[in-house]
Amino acid sequence: MTRGLVRFRFVRSASALLLGVAIGGTLFFATAVKEESVPVPARDEVSIVTVFDNYAVNSELTTRWGFAAVVVTPTSAILFDTGSDSRILLSNMAKLKIKPADIHKIVISHVHTDHLGGLKEFLKVNNNVEVYIPASFPDSVRQSITASGARYRNVTGPLQIDKGVFTTGEMGTSPIEQSLVVNTSQGLVVVTGCAHPGIARIVKRAKEVVPNRPVALVMGGFHLGAVSDQQLRGLIQDFRRLGVRRVAPSHCSGDRARALFQAEYQDDYLPGGAGAIFRLE
Repeated sequence: MTRGLVRFRFVRSASALLLGVAIGGTLFFATAVKEESVPVPARDEVSIVTVFDNYAVNSELTTRWGFAAVVVTPTSAILFDTGSDSRILLSNMAKLKIKPADIHKIVISHVHTDHLGGLKEFLKVNNNVEVYIPASFPDSVRQSITASGARYRNVTGPLQIDKGVFTTGEMGTSPIEQSLVVNTSQGLVVVTGCAHPGIARIVKRAKEVVPNRPVALVMGGFHLGAVSDQQLRGLIQDFRRLGVRRVAPSHCSGDRARALFQAEYQDDYLPGGAGAIFRLE
């Protein structure tokens, strides 16, 4: 395939609906999985599965305000945020064939309940994890984690939490928030919970945490529901200047922001929501 060629490919089967974007030999999927399990990637492959969101890609899954995603690498499975309802979180994971016992680490972006709310009950199912939380979290969260038998780690600055997976460290003030940065063979994937510190600032921080790498994808909550069209267009141009290749806004990004990002990025706009799988092959 000629490098830089972009094409869409739709595949329908009894078990899955696949939306694929092939770019330079790399295939990104936004996938609604029904019967197939999420494959464990090999070598340097990475899969990111949205398991909780108020938008949906897979109609089989339950939606609720909040966000959670599972990052699967060759060495680990990381749960980023836990949504607002543990029952929905665990149900959606079961439908996507993701076992809670397979999660090795949990990263919580910020203290709001639509990202932290499912943690306590999840730890009743699997407490053999380390939970990475912003150091600014109240002690009650740490006490709840240790009471479950799990471990926690306070995060202040940027930190590598697994091979190729980093946290931005604490950003912003109200609330303080951290985001994930995944270094893949095709560039950085930035995963945000709500992006309260500003989505462009987070992308800039990601490029500082892992320098000299292109930004392949920015996904998650962009926190743009109350932003004017003029501000949104300025932000989209910031994304272009930062070299963001593809976007998948969901959760608190807002319908208007999603529409404007889609108009600008076109084939490089990927549908985000519960059941979306972004796979780099």
